[in-house]
Amino acid sequence: MEYSRKDLEKHLQEEHKVSPFSEYLKEIVYGGNDGIVTTFAVVAGFAGAQGDPDIVPLGYMAVLLFGLANLFADGASMGLGNFLSIRSEKDRYRQERKKEEYEIEHNPYMEQAETKELLMARGFSETDASELVRIYSQNKEYWADFMMRYELEMAEPTENPLFTGLATFLAFTIFGFIPLVPYILFATHPDTFQLAVGFTFFALVLLGILRWLVTKESILRSIGEIVLVGGISAAVAYFVGTFFRM
Repeated sequence: MEYSRKDLEKHLQEEHKVSPFSEYLKEIVYGGNDGIVTTFAVVAGFAGAQGDPDIVPLGYMAVLLFGLANLFADGASMGLGNFLSIRSEKDRYRQERKKEEYEIEHNPYMEQAETKELLMARGFSETDASELVRIYSQNKEYWADFMMRYELEMAEPTENPLFTGLATFLAFTIFGFIPLVPYILFATHPDTFQLAVGFTFFALVLLGILRWLVTKESILRSIGEIVLVGGISAAVAYFVGTFFRM
């Protein structure tokens, strides 16, 4: 059965469509989880160290001050760090590819021998490997792609450094802001910290649901892993804070 070009394009759009959330899921989960845990660490640290009721109002202001400062400073640091990391990875890939292209152009026989060995190591017969080498030699761009992937084991970085860094920053600040909401809306409530724990749990669950919507994996696993990791980190922050009770 033959398919027209139109049918193929429709198939590719329907079956291989990638949403922005899917493309930046790693940054959203990483940045969001770190933002939640890092901000809650400030909240939990103050709560664990808090011992004198006379300084509760000061505690609320301190949580907001340090929480917001930490939120934007760490968010910017993570976003810029991710930006520079991907830029560096792209630069390294370009440098290695230039070397590979030079070898293909100036030492093709050695590259053909290397390619043949790589193909045979992956199960091709000597005859088939030789034929594939001949075919690859006719398309130097693809040949360089093959050598980068299977000789140097380097996949080409496709992420946009700017958008990746921005996604990390936004995920960090948006999700990281949630644990601070009770200290803004319910600052005089006697159980503000308990409310912050609830908001933190809600933020982790929300991040897990977002992960589930993108990956379509088990919803219990998607939410459970994030809540577990975030909960352990939050508990450690609170425990450390108890060593500095005022």
